[in-house]
Amino acid sequence: MQFVFVGLGFMAFMAATMLAIDVGLLMTARTQAQTSADAGALAGATALVFNSFTDHSASGPAVTSAMNTARANLVVGQTPSVTPDDVTFPLNPTSGQFDQVQVTVYRTQGRTNPVATLIAGYFGNPSANIAATATAMAAPASGADCVLPFTIPDKWIEQQCAVETCPWAPTDSFNMFATQGNHANAGAPLPNPDVYVPPNPQGGATGYTKSDVGTLLTLKPSSQNEVSPSFYNAWDIGDITGANAYGNNISGCNPQYTSIGNDMLPETGNMVGPTNQSTKLLIDQDPNARWDASCNNGVGCVVGSDAKYGGKSPRIRVVPLYDPVLYAQDQHSGKSWPTLKIVNYLGFFIESVDNGGTVTGRIVPILGSFKSGVPTPIGGFASAIVLVQ
Repeated sequence: MQFVFVGLGFMAFMAATMLAIDVGLLMTARTQAQTSADAGALAGATALVFNSFTDHSASGPAVTSAMNTARANLVVGQTPSVTPDDVTFPLNPTSGQFDQVQVTVYRTQGRTNPVATLIAGYFGNPSANIAATATAMAAPASGADCVLPFTIPDKWIEQQCAVETCPWAPTDSFNMFATQGNHANAGAPLPNPDVYVPPNPQGGATGYTKSDVGTLLTLKPSSQNEVSPSFYNAWDIGDITGANAYGNNISGCNPQYTSIGNDMLPETGNMVGPTNQSTKLLIDQDPNARWDASCNNGVGCVVGSDAKYGGKSPRIRVVPLYDPVLYAQDQHSGKSWPTLKIVNYLGFFIESVDNGGTVTGRIVPILGSFKSGVPTPIGGFASAIVLVQ
């Protein structure tokens, strides 16, 4: 009789052990499914930024990137089921845009790929359904690091059509007063001044957008007499002055974090030489990278970068953009060094530089960072990829 009880006890122990294995297996499957969904959502949001923000089609880059990445993350040794219908683009109520990517992955009976159980099958459950959902967002970035030590004004609505290009062009100037430059109280306000609205939680910003990707910018050293995307102002990252620090911040990456709203200390020295020399050093790091206007469905992209950079050329940098209104007001008041306040960021692929310090490049997508609790700068150019669910 003792042996009977021992045998029954042993069987009960084995059953409990096998059930525990089933529970552990299903928990692992659930974790792996969530990892698959998270990875897919992040890949889809990244494709919104770098490929196409508006293409939500089944064959578009956001959907295909989300599906391929999710499928690459196995769930208990098998590829999860993810179809184009499982990738959606919910409306973001904060930004008012379809800047979110939601991905659902399945290992279920309905998709003919459930997770097989071990002992539960003896109790009528030979398999279990596993699914997971994740949502990632291409959020407007509120800050960035590795920025260049020169800055240009953010984009505005050009109103001076009689003397400049309408709509806005990179060669236009931002004008609020009849006379620009360092002339105290000179020139009355224009009756129809140019209009600038920075990124803000209420929306309506006038700055750079994804539609500007590929635009050619030729940036010359500023004389401070004109507020134009064609002229850059040197500034000192971390308030560290001097040609060496300035040059190093071009040829290398300064990790100091900058935020929208920060003031940039103007560099008062002549930075033409350091700009020329350090930009050439930067270009030499990845000399075969070039702009290809035909790729990415005609939007254009950077190709030919050295494989060691993982597809992202070091020549793609962040340009901080300053508030043109504050700058123009300070010019008008005769302030010696107009205020340079960060209001936005721009991605910039550096193509060339000449001996006069003129830097030529293309507007490209760029990633920044997003901090919880900071007001969302709706209308900003840079994006931060974050999981929201």
